[in-house]
Amino acid sequence: MGENSLEARGETFFLNLRFMLIVTVFVGNAIEPLLGSMSGLHNLYLWIFSFHMPLFVLVTGYFARKSLSGSAGRKVLLQIGLQYLIFQSLYSALDISLFRVNNIHHSFFAPYLLLWFLASHACWRLLMLGMGRWSKTAQIIFAITAGVAVGYLQLDGVWFSISRTFVYLPYFVIGYHFSFGAFAKLYQQHARIAAAAVSVLLFLLLGTLGSDLPLGWLYGSMTYMQLGAQEWYAGLYRLAMYGLQFAASLAFLGWVPYRVSRMTDWGRRTLYVFLLHGFIVRLAAVSGLYTYINSPAGAGVLLLGAVLVTVLLAGPGVKRLLHPVVEPSVAWMITLQRAALRRTL
Repeated sequence: MGENSLEARGETFFLNLRFMLIVTVFVGNAIEPLLGSMSGLHNLYLWIFSFHMPLFVLVTGYFARKSLSGSAGRKVLLQIGLQYLIFQSLYSALDISLFRVNNIHHSFFAPYLLLWFLASHACWRLLMLGMGRWSKTAQIIFAITAGVAVGYLQLDGVWFSISRTFVYLPYFVIGYHFSFGAFAKLYQQHARIAAAAVSVLLFLLLGTLGSDLPLGWLYGSMTYMQLGAQEWYAGLYRLAMYGLQFAASLAFLGWVPYRVSRMTDWGRRTLYVFLLHGFIVRLAAVSGLYTYINSPAGAGVLLLGAVLVTVLLAGPGVKRLLHPVVEPSVAWMITLQRAALRRTL
């Protein structure tokens, strides 16, 4: 199989995975208000959070390899920064005026809920550039060490998204160096079936044994102090969580198809789902919708609705309409940069 063919297969696989993950992101956020009243949804939530953020970061690292440095890398960083400013402002303004949500840090230094991913994405890229001359092994060792060490900081992990940046750094590094060829050789039909079976088993185990697991460990946004783990060996808990998330992630990969389909096309526009779905979840909460969901049938309708809206937001029509906001042009920023550089020379 040619290198170009293998690269195309890898891109198809990761686009399919990206769409499947954004579905779990939407579903996870949609069912969160019901976790205390429906144990089945709580089990689903635990299962989703055991793999979806690590895999999303891994996929992001995989696609970052084509645009990490040079002019392409600078353009991506500028666009991430502009996206962050736009959506941090929009979500905060709506929180204050319409949603009236309490206990949210309204500050550009504290990413608004889902926007932590933008802040951390920019940091992961900068960290990878800084580690550029290191070996792969050294990069992974540093990333895991930093992910464990950041938990010992005596601060609120939400500021600057510092906790999640380092907690999920290992997955970005792994994704950046991911060999799809080696993976495809390993994940043949029987291996994929076995992996999918393990994924189901993990769902059942988390449902029966994970009820006492503090969700903060799965979020990655809290330091050990915030999680109530004051022991000097609290870092071992983080290592154990890495083990769980790595196993859950490998198992979930067994579900991902290799073939091109509509899912592949939707996977190209997951950014739109990611940045926009928070508005829909917030609107559903303030509308009182959740007061009517008190049965398995109602929960099923909610899950189906989350999937359908994900497909809608990933459609080409949404991109045509909202492209200037979701993927704002940074050409003017690059022009200003060049003009400023000329003045200094």
